[in-house]
Amino acid sequence: MVFSSVEFLYFFLPAVMLLCCVCPKRFKNALLFASGLVFYAFGEPIYVFVLLLSCAIDYFAGIFMDKFDGDPKRRKICLAVSVAMNLGLLGVFKYTPFIIGNINALFGTSLSVGLPLPIGISFFTFQSMSYTIDLYRRKIEVQRSFTDFAAYVTMFPQIVAGPIVRYSDVSEQLKSRRVTTEGFSSGVSRFVRGLAKKVLLANNIGSLWAEVKASDYSTLPALTAWLGIVAFTLQLYFDFSGYSDMAIGLGRMLGFEFPENFDLPYTSRSVREFWRRWHKTLGEWFKNYVYIPLGGSRGTLLKTVRNLAVVWLLTGLWHGASWNFVLWGCWFGVLIIAERLFLGKLLEKLPGFFSWLYTILAVIFGWVLFETDSLGAAAGFFGAMFGSGGALYDTHSFWLLSEYSVAISLCVFFASEAPGSFREMIDRRLNRAGLKFSVFGAIEPVLTLLLLIASTAYLVNQSYNPFLYFNF
Repeated sequence: MVFSSVEFLYFFLPAVMLLCCVCPKRFKNALLFASGLVFYAFGEPIYVFVLLLSCAIDYFAGIFMDKFDGDPKRRKICLAVSVAMNLGLLGVFKYTPFIIGNINALFGTSLSVGLPLPIGISFFTFQSMSYTIDLYRRKIEVQRSFTDFAAYVTMFPQIVAGPIVRYSDVSEQLKSRRVTTEGFSSGVSRFVRGLAKKVLLANNIGSLWAEVKASDYSTLPALTAWLGIVAFTLQLYFDFSGYSDMAIGLGRMLGFEFPENFDLPYTSRSVREFWRRWHKTLGEWFKNYVYIPLGGSRGTLLKTVRNLAVVWLLTGLWHGASWNFVLWGCWFGVLIIAERLFLGKLLEKLPGFFSWLYTILAVIFGWVLFETDSLGAAAGFFGAMFGSGGALYDTHSFWLLSEYSVAISLCVFFASEAPGSFREMIDRRLNRAGLKFSVFGAIEPVLTLLLLIASTAYLVNQSYNPFLYFNF
């Protein structure tokens, strides 16, 4: 699939940028809308109609909500129609196979459904639906131009894997935006950093996980299993945060400022902190549109626990229609509830290393549920991690460790606070020496060019470079 690979951006992006430079201001949103449809159509030509339907549902819901501004009952009906139809789209395309599969398992039937999942449907339906909810709450003004609204929903930099951009984040930029030299250069730098994360780090470390995942878990040595899941832990971060960086960079190049989505999550010292740093825009979405409307933490402790449980069950289901994802959501929900009740205070008293170790192990165990294909496969892999494969290690374990030691070390370094600390240390020493400038700021264009060359060279030798989160 051409669309779900990095290479397509190399052909698509220059064309869009050139058109943006020559396009009159009044047509820029139309161009943005058209480019989003073209971008999506390369991977899902039929499902462009699903994307347009999602746009139309929330656009007209907003128009009618504004028309009935003085009628609370009708405004609520408009909101209910928007939410029901968006969730209906998700239900039909994402959860119908899961429901039918469970019916077949329970009753021995052989029902079948063959609906491929539209790429990024969880992202663009949540993004579009947030518009009508915020409009109902009177936090934003209605958008009367369908083209402008559809340009917001279909913005190609982040349409399929986030960040989830709320309408209020970009409403003013949709009206008027300016591409400055500083903003464009900052966007290029951010885009290239994200590209390098994806193709130089995520793809390389992902090869280790691909080999381990394809193994027989019943005979998998413990060391090999741990190397594999650590590799996936790093791959997922650099793949997803790399895409987010690319999207944010592309947004800046087009005159938009998208919200940040990651903040060194693997440095967290509690699961609650981890989820404040990982996929931040999804967490904000569930907080604003599910947790707070349910009552948040304003009620009794029992109600707070209930609200957290609902949010994490839905978070698991948002990521995928399988029992693995349900259990994955419940796993984090239980840990966050425990931290809320008593565990958080204990973690604060522990030395930083131990609270970090607890967090990273909790996250790694969660990624086993997230990535394995079934509950049986997850159980088998957990068993291998703790020695059920019959050996703690073998010669292949040490070969893998040796072969991927550089890749693992680089990923761990760039997932930590070390790069920022190193940069601050160098700049501090230069300042003490009387040199009032940032050496890294001065050489950033050179570093950006070198990363672009290295990433391009790597892509030339690779035939397929999908993003992991395009599956959601």
